[in-house]
Amino acid sequence: MSSGFIPAHGGYQDLVSYQKSVIVYDVTVRFCDRFLSKFDRTVDQMIQAARSGKQNIIEGSMASGTSKETEIKLTNVARASLEELLEDYRDYIRNQDGQLWDKGSEQALYVRGLGRKNRESYQTYRRFVETRDGIVVANIAVCLIHQTNYMLDRQIRQLEQAFLSEGGLRERMYRARTDARGRQRPK
Repeated sequence: MSSGFIPAHGGYQDLVSYQKSVIVYDVTVRFCDRFLSKFDRTVDQMIQAARSGKQNIIEGSMASGTSKETEIKLTNVARASLEELLEDYRDYIRNQDGQLWDKGSEQALYVRGLGRKNRESYQTYRRFVETRDGIVVANIAVCLIHQTNYMLDRQIRQLEQAFLSEGGLRERMYRARTDARGRQRPK
């Protein structure tokens, strides 16, 4: 369909924001399982916020072929969901009388260094998430969410620029129809 007015779309698996959101989701599931009571309402809310971050990237990517507006909105919903999750982790750290790592701290820099690996996955962080205490794991999650949000912020800016330069579906449809009419006219 790339020769028509609906551009190639999908490909969310290749987005770094999506790859990181999967890690955030997996870390959140493990965190909730290890450190929160299964009867705590926060468990469901944290897991759903992590899931929403991941799933809205998918949905936005798949909708991008026919609606740049929807892609931008859903990418922003993903960003907002992860911001909500970030606050849950901050609450946990504060309520446990823990210390939130400064972004320039040795620990945060170490976590960011792990994130520079090609095709990182939950496995990159597994030994820390499954063996450290709740405050450390929450801080790791905070670092990962910040990285994911940074990628989503960049992605949203790129989507805005693409819309400004390429337009939306109606504009592409109009151009395609105008071009088709021009080719049909006898010379």
